[in-house]
Amino acid sequence: MAQKFSGIALAVLLLVAADAAVASAHVHRFEFGKTADGAEVDYYWMKSNANMVVRTCPLGASLIGVDIPDRDGKVADVVFGFDGPAGYETEDNQYFGVTAGRCANRIAGGKFSLGGKEYQLATNNGPNHLHGGGPRALSKVIWSGSRFERDTERGVKYWYTSPDGEEGYPGNLKIYVIYTLNDKNELRIEFTATTDKPTIVNLVNHAYFNLAGQGALTVNDHVLTLNADKYTPTDSTLIPTGKIESVEGTPLDFRNPTRIGERVEQLTQTAAKGYDHNFVINRDGVSSGQLVKAAELYEPQSGRLLTVLTDQPGIQFYGGNFLHGQEGKGDKSYAHRSGCCLETQHYPDSANKPAWPSIVLNPGETYRHTCVYAFSVK
Repeated sequence: MAQKFSGIALAVLLLVAADAAVASAHVHRFEFGKTADGAEVDYYWMKSNANMVVRTCPLGASLIGVDIPDRDGKVADVVFGFDGPAGYETEDNQYFGVTAGRCANRIAGGKFSLGGKEYQLATNNGPNHLHGGGPRALSKVIWSGSRFERDTERGVKYWYTSPDGEEGYPGNLKIYVIYTLNDKNELRIEFTATTDKPTIVNLVNHAYFNLAGQGALTVNDHVLTLNADKYTPTDSTLIPTGKIESVEGTPLDFRNPTRIGERVEQLTQTAAKGYDHNFVINRDGVSSGQLVKAAELYEPQSGRLLTVLTDQPGIQFYGGNFLHGQEGKGDKSYAHRSGCCLETQHYPDSANKPAWPSIVLNPGETYRHTCVYAFSVK
């Protein structure tokens, strides 16, 4: 009898220990819902020891939530998204938090040439290709994922192999996206890719931020600083002309902290309808692959500060000009210009601009892109 009791007691102790281990873990997986075709989707929840929570989802390898405290300790979710997979499959999803690609941003006419061959991609943005194209763009497929924890970091690793010819792109492209959260409240997003044929790659995260909390009425009261003396002007369809010009004397000069809404109306009647521009990050004297500060976004009322670092040559600042009041998480409404994107990247249409930093990836090479979203208060 005593021996049997010892076995039960041991089992109870093991269960208690297991529960304690789960409670102390920094990364968990939960049900998120089903897609329109019935596929079950989970999401991953991770927390830092400094009270920041990040949620990611394998549908589009997306960033679906970031909860951070303000200067008084009040926590708010500052990233746009939906409460389940269904929202991400509607037209209301304007690439909220997704991994965009294979080639993010715009490609003129959806065409590029490589190795003497011309490739035709989907034209899903007027006459141009945008963010990887149609139904098999990276933002619309379900990736594989696994969680990890180490020392003061924790995260989720996603992977997907885009087959040769998917959305018109050449080569079997094996892609990894790793989200890592540390106890300094820094979220690192690392993209890598390899191919078995020459191809083009430009992967970005397309998170929308409002540091007052997702659903707040405007982002125009945020203060933005960009480490960029120059930008790439565009034509009437937002394709770069090939020129690189100074921001001096334009509404695009954010070299000093400037309220986003201060000059935005000067751009309302342009093709961009406001801010939707690629800036050339100042990288003089910085070696390739080294992180530099690209931007700072500050919300004065909450004190929340977002610092963006990257190893990429450009950053797209988009001011939410096409948000139209769609319903997001927690029944929040996403009004016109109520969120902004700071997308670290290669320049738009680089596939057709041989003088610009190349986005060509060859067999035996590895594409790499690191973006860090670092949150703090002041």
